[in-house]
Amino acid sequence: MYQKPTTFMSLGYIHSYVKYMVLLLLVIVPYFLTASAAPTSKTVNTHSALAFSNGEMAYAYPIADITIDGDISDWPEELKKYSIEKRPIGKASANPNDFQAYFKVGYNVSQQALYVMVVVTDDVYITDTRETAGWNTQDVLNFYVNESHAPQGSGVDLYQYGKVFRKTNDYKASWDPSKKETNWDDIEIAHVQQGTTTIYEIKVKLKNKITRNKAIGMDFVLVDKDEDDGKSTNAYVTWGEKLGKSSYPGRLGDVILAGNTEKTGTVRGQVIWENQDLEEYPEYVRFTSVNTPGLWVNTRVDSTGKYRLDLPVGSYKISQPIEKITHKDGFYRIDTKKMNYSIEVKNGRTVSAPIMNLTTMQAPDLISNTGILQEFTPQKAEVVDAFIETYMEYYQIPGVSLALIKEGKLIYHKTYGVKNTLTKEKVDHSTLFEAASISKPVFGFAVMRLAERGIIDIDKPLYQYLPFEAIAHDERYKLITARHVLSHQTGFPNWASNNSDGKIDIKFIPGTSYGYSGEGFEYLKRVVKHITQKPVDETLNEEAIGIFNLENTFFQGNDYLAKVKSNGHYDGLPSLKDMPASPGVASTMHTEARTFTNFLIGISDRKGLKKETYDEMLKIQTVIP
Repeated sequence: MYQKPTTFMSLGYIHSYVKYMVLLLLVIVPYFLTASAAPTSKTVNTHSALAFSNGEMAYAYPIADITIDGDISDWPEELKKYSIEKRPIGKASANPNDFQAYFKVGYNVSQQALYVMVVVTDDVYITDTRETAGWNTQDVLNFYVNESHAPQGSGVDLYQYGKVFRKTNDYKASWDPSKKETNWDDIEIAHVQQGTTTIYEIKVKLKNKITRNKAIGMDFVLVDKDEDDGKSTNAYVTWGEKLGKSSYPGRLGDVILAGNTEKTGTVRGQVIWENQDLEEYPEYVRFTSVNTPGLWVNTRVDSTGKYRLDLPVGSYKISQPIEKITHKDGFYRIDTKKMNYSIEVKNGRTVSAPIMNLTTMQAPDLISNTGILQEFTPQKAEVVDAFIETYMEYYQIPGVSLALIKEGKLIYHKTYGVKNTLTKEKVDHSTLFEAASISKPVFGFAVMRLAERGIIDIDKPLYQYLPFEAIAHDERYKLITARHVLSHQTGFPNWASNNSDGKIDIKFIPGTSYGYSGEGFEYLKRVVKHITQKPVDETLNEEAIGIFNLENTFFQGNDYLAKVKSNGHYDGLPSLKDMPASPGVASTMHTEARTFTNFLIGISDRKGLKKETYDEMLKIQTVIP
């Protein structure tokens, strides 16, 4: 039974009367149920986290006898200067001459080291000596290097350096297990200020062998802090566009390690859509050396589909690194398997690459008018598997944990794919996924257990249990009850961080309308902790996890979760395994499909609560517009 215009008080996504249930927990779910074959809009989004290269390319040449002391007079004059001038975020400088920067780069094979000098012109250099000082509260150089530069993605080292500030990224939970924790033993940085000029001189040791005709990833984010700036009003200046460089290696620029006598040629080319209704082109085209595959770069495509770049002489394969595109009505795959382009780059000459024809793949359409769950048999499992695997491939979903429930019983469970696209480690029955907002009904059940025993009154204003100082200036908050929280009627935003000022507010009089809110659940969590005088994870274990035997379910990070948790993915690239430092009842639950069926079936069987409590809990609470 499904009632369309309702939300249920503590079980916002689960109805106890549903006889046939499918639970899918996925590593990533992009447009999973879209099944259109052709775009209905000309404008598409051809961006990709994996392919996001800033489109910038620099040449590094062999250098020797460089001393890291901030004196750059020993650097070869002939090395090219590359400007650091993109401003992807933050305020613009009032004076265009306020902040300017450039870098030079070289390498030394015998030392297995990359050398970089960064010269910054700034009218004022801010240093923050407070204990709470951060990378964005002062002038800081963020230096990123990806020595592996693997086409499928690899870990990035981040060094954050200021006059009195040093920090690196932590790879204990890295999506790239081959990447060890970044540390300062691998890098030397000298920092010198001369009037309005700041010089950073860098020598970084690379563990992978440095060889000629190889590319590595590198980039910078320079923080320009001025005296009248607030925390969020800095200027951020980068070599290439896009931020998020430490998590997404494709957002770094490409540095080619070239020889002193390297011969180069120019390539120009064109990308076109076979479907003439489509506009906008993928941002990049990739060139990979046939003889030395470690030499690959992305080059930017302009708005007309044209591109131009210089490359060392040799043979190259030309490919499209972006495989999927999205627009307001759908999701589409570029058929990269049909592409077989190559070119010979010749010394001092400009050559034209073959025209790259882009075609979209036909989307799968396996959703029938009649489902198979009601008449499911073991023989039909193959149909389910084929459906899941087909849509996984097209929509590039790395991994899935599937559970089918029929008439209150688990009848089928299977896992598919990988939990990390880089390591190819398989999803299995122990793999845990971020369940996100499915956390809410589990906490809601625990609250109803407390209410049933009189520990909390769901209609008593929460401020009478525990005031909420951040919103106490608005008297309307004194109307908020646990019932309002569990039925999303508090008036709070989903998260205060979504507000322009980052502060919590009330959007409507509590109890008069519907407004989805995680902040409400977090307020109720604090109230429950105050009333019970117990850590919230203990309450969750006693009042929900233990009741339904959710033994493979965690709201807080631990060593076991770090081992079995699936990576999240963004455009096919793994993201870091962020461990929740504390239980977030609105969002941090980790579980898997088979285990969580215990909760679904338990609710369906009305386990753990009295009949009248279930009746109250599952009746219509809110009419959603």
